[in-house]
Amino acid sequence: MYTIKEFQNIINQEITKSNIGREPFSLYHPINYTLDSGGKRIRPVLVLMACNLFSDNVNEAILPAIGVEIFHNFTLLHDDIMDNADIRRGKATVHKKWNENTAILSGDAMFIKAYEFFLNCQSPNFREILKVFNQTAMEVCEGQQYDMEFEGKNIVTEEEYLRMIELKTSVLLAGALKIGALIGGANTQDADLLYQFGRNIGLAFQLQDDFLDVYGNFEVFGKQIGGDIVANKKTFLTTKAMQIADKETLNKLINTLQNTSLERDEKVNSVTSIYNDLNIKEIVQDKITTLTNKALELLAKVDVHPQKKQELENLANLLIDRVN
Repeated sequence: MYTIKEFQNIINQEITKSNIGREPFSLYHPINYTLDSGGKRIRPVLVLMACNLFSDNVNEAILPAIGVEIFHNFTLLHDDIMDNADIRRGKATVHKKWNENTAILSGDAMFIKAYEFFLNCQSPNFREILKVFNQTAMEVCEGQQYDMEFEGKNIVTEEEYLRMIELKTSVLLAGALKIGALIGGANTQDADLLYQFGRNIGLAFQLQDDFLDVYGNFEVFGKQIGGDIVANKKTFLTTKAMQIADKETLNKLINTLQNTSLERDEKVNSVTSIYNDLNIKEIVQDKITTLTNKALELLAKVDVHPQKKQELENLANLLIDRVN
């Protein structure tokens, strides 16, 4: 069995070796710039870890894992354009370093390259693997569409928000696990259990992101606290607060979030104060714990020796307990 660190090293080495590109190099330079910017490589690691549960030979899963990572970075490239983001992983975003047209076209090329890495997979389950990848890719787009639509809504329900992040974030973690399991030779039941494990961990992962944006430590979190509040971005904290607030508090929350004339600190402190009055911090932490426990219950049902699942359990806890 491999460790998480060993899998991360395998992925990083393979990405370095791939060095995607040919003329016109201006199309491919932003792709390598994006892939070289690092990140935790969570999704490709999940592909390899799931494969390793059922097979000691993970070589067949390496290229599809790279395909998953390329697809993930493609979505970030286009997300940054839609959000007009300046920074990604401490570096200028592609559309800021070059321009929007370059980011769009390079992103499109990344999507095609992701499929190219999958085509080298020799698994007898190849058709099912590609079906999972296609479904996942489409659902990520659906989640992004919901996210954009939510920008124009004053109130988003908890159910709507959870469905959005399930599509935008969770399904890619879930899909990565199922793809890896199928490559490793898992049966349908175990592959589906891992998918649902990933789905719940993905939800908890995003809720932890929402939580850290308000209650994280600036020195550790690595970016300014309250960015979602300043941007009037819908998060689990916002939707839950709007669900349980009385009419007066709800109006105050909506008006504060929409007030563009407030100073940053004043806006963040005002909204955080409302969250504190409604015990939102504890509610979010309880929800994260519930989702994590559900995920671990599903993982426990996967029909392999518990020792083989330890690294996957460690990764799940690492994702949820992180502070950045």
